[in-house]
Amino acid sequence: MTLQARTLTLDRSDLDARATNFDSLPVIDVGDLFSSDLARRQTVASAMGAACRDVGFMYIVNHGIAQQDIDAVYAAADAFYALPDSVKQRYDINRLGRHRGYVAIGGLAADSHDADAFDFHEAFEVGLELPDTDADYLAGNLMYGPNVWPEELPEFREVVYRYFEQVRALGCRLFQGFALALDTPEHYFDELIDKPMAQLRVLRYPPQPQPIDPRHIGVGAHTDYECFTILASSAPGLQVRNSLGHWIAAPPVPGAFVINIGDIMARWTNDVFLSTVHRVINSSGAPRFSLPFFFGANFNAEVRCLESCQSEQRPARYAPITAGEWTVSNITAAYGYRADER
Repeated sequence: MTLQARTLTLDRSDLDARATNFDSLPVIDVGDLFSSDLARRQTVASAMGAACRDVGFMYIVNHGIAQQDIDAVYAAADAFYALPDSVKQRYDINRLGRHRGYVAIGGLAADSHDADAFDFHEAFEVGLELPDTDADYLAGNLMYGPNVWPEELPEFREVVYRYFEQVRALGCRLFQGFALALDTPEHYFDELIDKPMAQLRVLRYPPQPQPIDPRHIGVGAHTDYECFTILASSAPGLQVRNSLGHWIAAPPVPGAFVINIGDIMARWTNDVFLSTVHRVINSSGAPRFSLPFFFGANFNAEVRCLESCQSEQRPARYAPITAGEWTVSNITAAYGYRADER
């Protein structure tokens, strides 16, 4: 089954972020999600739920991941992107033909409705580490299997995948908070994310000279495909589109991750949780690194409207699908290495 990817018709010519309607993202202390006291976990979950309903974005603090571990990934990324192009291309996603490895500038167009647009960054795709004997990998599933790692930088694998596992564990805890916020059993999602399409993109945004071409900003206007994203970034650049259609800046906050809801969670919740349009413009004049961790469900997980999110007055808006169908259709629309599958 082929699904048409979600398309957006947005004006890319306005590159200024404005503070209108809401001028900042809510900041939520998630420390009590790790408490043994259900009431304390529920209090955090309620605050998370409010942010997801009103904005679709939030900052979280007291999440348990040390800044030094994030900085170590930035340093590993800087070392990899300093390698000659001929070396980086050994790990090129076009050669691998699945969702792992190096993506050069021009290899992705998140705002895929514009045929002339592409995103001005380079990336390294890291997924759940699975052996080459994995049944899904052997069946040709592009979302599963072993990662590819740069042999020239043996520390890259250690540093990056340690971070991947830390963020994955945090994401599992956030899933439990989201379940509570949705009046659903706390562990509802557990069996749906035990082999997740979790994807870490290790990104470098080069400096962009002024004036910036609106067709080639850091990442074009889009919503994320998966359940939610956990983001760390080294410099400002993220902008979020509010309900009035204006762009507001969402700069890094020390000690915080940005969390945003993706399309799969929006479908699961009947749009009770918002999958909000956003983009990235690196106007800092210096390189910018970011680490979006896209937490997707299991490939074959059925995404059907939760009972708590529908009623006679609010019937289900979307037909059931699998998480894999939705994610792969969107990857195919956005990534150059999937052009022959469109």
